[in-house]
Amino acid sequence: MTCGRCWARLPLLPSPRCERCGHPIRDTHCRWCELLPPYIRAARSVCWASGHIGLGIVHALKYGGWYRVAGEMALRMSRVDLPRDVTEERRALVPVPLSSKRLRERGYNQSEHLARALGERWSVPVWNTVITRVRHTETQTRLTPGDRLRNVSGAFSAPASARQMLRGAHVVVVDDVVTTAATLNACAAALCAGGARTVSFVTFGRAPALGDRY
Repeated sequence: MTCGRCWARLPLLPSPRCERCGHPIRDTHCRWCELLPPYIRAARSVCWASGHIGLGIVHALKYGGWYRVAGEMALRMSRVDLPRDVTEERRALVPVPLSSKRLRERGYNQSEHLARALGERWSVPVWNTVITRVRHTETQTRLTPGDRLRNVSGAFSAPASARQMLRGAHVVVVDDVVTTAATLNACAAALCAGGARTVSFVTFGRAPALGDRY
């Protein structure tokens, strides 16, 4: 298990931050918001997914089999400062689904572990059947921003059986880390096509880009 010293050294996102996307900003203009479509209400992350601590914890959960660390990660995710309307309206948490191939390789979905632990903290249900990954995609890690978009385009779908649940709902998509938001945006597009009114994002880590403040 990750020690207390590691948690104390977690590279938290600095303030001030954009009220919508939670990204650190230098002035009134937020370039990270430009990555998000208009039906995304808010996005929040706990820390930078970089360095030995931030990225190390994400990799421990995602690739190292340390699925129990999801509880500690979700504890910190539960403390993010979401806008009041998101906390009042959120109907359910939706973990980013894995392809069947990736699920067989890994043995578990790290996003679902985070969503379930976070749902317990927030007393919000987890809907893990309202969106499916309809095709396998390559890992996004080494792809350019444009390739990331093409890789996940059309990769998710909301089944017909989920439309009644999603109709008019504000749902929160949960993942371990966000880089360009390509995967989260693709999930949100599928959820809105299935009837959701709006979508917010919560992740543990956020990958820094050139020029971001640490």
